[in-house]
Amino acid sequence: MLSKFITIFKIPELRQKILLTLGLLAVYRMGFAIPLPFIDQSEMTKALNDASTEGGMGSLLATIQLFSASNFGSIFGLGIMPYITASIIFQLLGTVYPPLEALQKEGEAGRRKINEYTRWATVIICLFQSWFFISNIGGMLGPGIVLADYQGFYWKLVSTITMTAGTVLLMWVGEQIDAYGIGNGISLLIMAGILARMPSALVSLVRPALTDGIGIGQEAGIEKLLVLAALFVGVVVWVIAITQGQRRIPIQSAKHVRGRKVMGGQRQHMPLKVNQAGVMPIIFASSLLIFPNFIFTQLDRIWPDVPFFNGLATAFSPGSGFVYNLCYVVLIYFFCYFWTAITFNPKDMADNLKDYGSFIPGYRPGGRTAQYLEQIMVRITYVGAAFLALVAIIPTLISRYLGVDFNIASFFGGTGLLIVVSVGLDLVQKIDSHLVMRNYSGMLEGDA
Repeated sequence: MLSKFITIFKIPELRQKILLTLGLLAVYRMGFAIPLPFIDQSEMTKALNDASTEGGMGSLLATIQLFSASNFGSIFGLGIMPYITASIIFQLLGTVYPPLEALQKEGEAGRRKINEYTRWATVIICLFQSWFFISNIGGMLGPGIVLADYQGFYWKLVSTITMTAGTVLLMWVGEQIDAYGIGNGISLLIMAGILARMPSALVSLVRPALTDGIGIGQEAGIEKLLVLAALFVGVVVWVIAITQGQRRIPIQSAKHVRGRKVMGGQRQHMPLKVNQAGVMPIIFASSLLIFPNFIFTQLDRIWPDVPFFNGLATAFSPGSGFVYNLCYVVLIYFFCYFWTAITFNPKDMADNLKDYGSFIPGYRPGGRTAQYLEQIMVRITYVGAAFLALVAIIPTLISRYLGVDFNIASFFGGTGLLIVVSVGLDLVQKIDSHLVMRNYSGMLEGDA
């Protein structure tokens, strides 16, 4: 493996792409140290720590920071979430709005036009979200967050423009990584934000062992640390295996006779991913489940004498138990089928096979092939949804049965682990494509 890394940096073009990507990611991380002018950073840190222990607003803010690669106290307060929101909106509109659907079918020219619309939509979303954030941050986290000298309209306007510029900069960084670096830029930004939180979680896990020792039976006993290490490795290997899992559909190309030569007739395979929806169902499900907990927590604060609201807020808090996990699994299954129905079109795939003179043995080209592909995808999606549901509740099981803090247990499964594994695999595949193109063996292959 060391020789593979040395080979990577021997290729000038690949070395330049990797160094550029690392440099742009460093720019992203440096932006976390540039504070917003109107926020008291010490009060912000204290308020976020307090909110994270109370649930409700703390869970909402923590999830937003995880998914958006943001830091509320910096110029990247909105992170990349407005760009992701705009991209999802245009992707959904492409399935129901005919002019946008026609643009998607125009190839590279249509894609550039949609990207232009997405950028403008990102700026508009940023302006609204940043103004709302600045106007309500004091009410959400406490009046001491906003400095007394920065509460007028002028400073709100300056801060709105600053946060919008920060998100536009992140969008530009992501696009530069796509164009001149290696890997998917936006996904790498999110992965970098997740990985940056891992050292603090690791320190929180081993701190009791450093203070009290690692004897058997203690809070951070050696048996618990060994079990957690084995679980982490096992979950990562399992997630990689399922993420790479495919159902291969046999495809036969038609034979063409030209003169004395018979062309075509090869037998190939069309791969259908087991986890076709990727990480999106978990993101949607966990995002929706934040709101019941937030709403019931606020109602409990308004009417503290009503135990009903407190019970519901506890039931819908992340890692709370049966009710939360049941709703989580149901929503994951729903969004798996929903997202697959949007991104996978069996009719278009059947038409493409027909146009290229290929067919699935035993099924007539056209409508019968589309029906068969849809049946296969329904079955595969059921298995993929079960995989996502199990990965999603692993942190809850570890937190409950091993007595680990939920913020630490979240790195053993859930959205963060899936994003890191998916982006890491995509990055390795793109590096492998450069190596194979130059007649080197890939990172995951044996030496040639």
